[in-house]
Amino acid sequence: MATSLRIALAQVNQRVGDIAGNVERMLEWRVRAGAVDIVMFPELQLTGYPPEDLVLKAEFVRRSMEASERLIDSTADGGPAILFGSLHAEEGKTYNAYTLAEDGKLLARRLKRELPNYGTFDEKRVFAQGPLPEPVTYKGVTFGIPICEDIWLEPVCAHLKQAGAQFLLVPNGSPYELNKDEKRLALVERRVTETGLPIAYLNRVGGQDELVFEGASFVVNGDGSLACHMPDFEEALAVTTWTGDAGGWRCEPRAISAVSEFPEDVYRAMMMGLKDYVDANGFPGILLGLSGGIDSALSAAVAVDALGADRVHCVMMPSKYTSRDSLDDAENCARLLGCRHDVISIAPGVDAFDAMLDNPQGLAAENIQSRLRMVTLMALSNASGEMLLTTGNKSEMSVGYATLYGDMAGGYSVLKDAYKTTVFTLSRWRNRRRPPGALGPDGPVMPDRVITKPPSAELRPDQKDEDSLPPYAVLDRILDALVERELSVAETAAATGADTTLVAKIERMVLRAEYKRRQSPPGVKIGIRNFGRDRRYPITNAFHTGK
Repeated sequence: MATSLRIALAQVNQRVGDIAGNVERMLEWRVRAGAVDIVMFPELQLTGYPPEDLVLKAEFVRRSMEASERLIDSTADGGPAILFGSLHAEEGKTYNAYTLAEDGKLLARRLKRELPNYGTFDEKRVFAQGPLPEPVTYKGVTFGIPICEDIWLEPVCAHLKQAGAQFLLVPNGSPYELNKDEKRLALVERRVTETGLPIAYLNRVGGQDELVFEGASFVVNGDGSLACHMPDFEEALAVTTWTGDAGGWRCEPRAISAVSEFPEDVYRAMMMGLKDYVDANGFPGILLGLSGGIDSALSAAVAVDALGADRVHCVMMPSKYTSRDSLDDAENCARLLGCRHDVISIAPGVDAFDAMLDNPQGLAAENIQSRLRMVTLMALSNASGEMLLTTGNKSEMSVGYATLYGDMAGGYSVLKDAYKTTVFTLSRWRNRRRPPGALGPDGPVMPDRVITKPPSAELRPDQKDEDSLPPYAVLDRILDALVERELSVAETAAATGADTTLVAKIERMVLRAEYKRRQSPPGVKIGIRNFGRDRRYPITNAFHTGK
């Protein structure tokens, strides 16, 4: 029996559906790992995660299983064994599976038992439940392979301990959200305490539509000590050395990487989500309307940091209500970022619609301006192939303070799950600090006035957001309670100190705007209840908790 093992933890990106490409990258990382016993990859690395309803397509399952066999065959070269996640189908059922292969042979395959079916997850829709997994024996060493959700509940780890596992290797596809790293670490520490076994927690990294996987993989030994912590928001390889004796197995301590703290973690998640979405979908760059306001300024900064200034095209589209300050702020923002900045007036279009519609008034006139900007931007997007980046924030989208087929139009949004107060926090932070991996400039990325001036859509004279909404500091506390915590009007009023009548009004606005949110683009998930995969409300809905 071996008394030591060298296990390489490969925290790597993937692309859903790119089966051949994912296999090729795994083989590249296997070579990069060098002289180790095992190279371990995250959950469903071969297919990409989450594959969603691709799993229901028979051809996808067939090709995935064929690729698994080719990957197994590739280990006949005498290199290290590989642990990888893919699909496995048998007897008319498809499983989320994990495979150990060496010397061209299948050594073991384990099936995921606990299938998450909450929040962003709907695995019960596409996967069959596996049995309680037995440990795997390799070179005389016995270890368990609970897959992701298998450690969030007690039975699988308890069973593996009872069945003789000496340590646990856990492959994951765990999306980023605020404070998630702390939750994962606390969970693993609980399982270590319960079982007495060391646990390696390997997570993937990269953006997939609304989800961002930040990596931040780690190892906790049986005594509760942190033996390894990999960086967040970047690919990495950690070669860990495991030693065993009569007292049990442990991972030898190695480098501990600090994880990003708020608000840096949010900003880096936005960068990663946008970059991987744009690159994976073949866009040459992005286009956005730069209004001189804080939302578009922050969106532009994230885009430049993620993609580089040469791939970001900003357009200012003034109307007769656009202030001189906004024109100057937009120009200076683009100058600080070093990206392209064009000015296209929508005034001629507004005049044409006034003539066509006999001088519309009120909200109709305001929305015409927003929709003319959308038409302008989409025409530019069609001509250049650049993806239109939407710049609205979660506070606005919560209460419907956005124009359907206007400022809501676009292919992606980095602010979709960021409340307005978070937008202010991120903007102040980015003006002081350049995040790791950013392609944008050191120093400020927007004029200070963009942050300090009262927010305004500038669709009528002297307009301010607070004409229609309570101050964002108040609104966001209410929205956090109603949306993130699903509290009632009475509970929200008690928790926030806000007036019950105001809370009831905000609740009605949130529910009434559901039809708009259904037509909004995808965007980076940040919190626990994003508008998308997490929160699924009916559009036609007569229920509310206020009077």
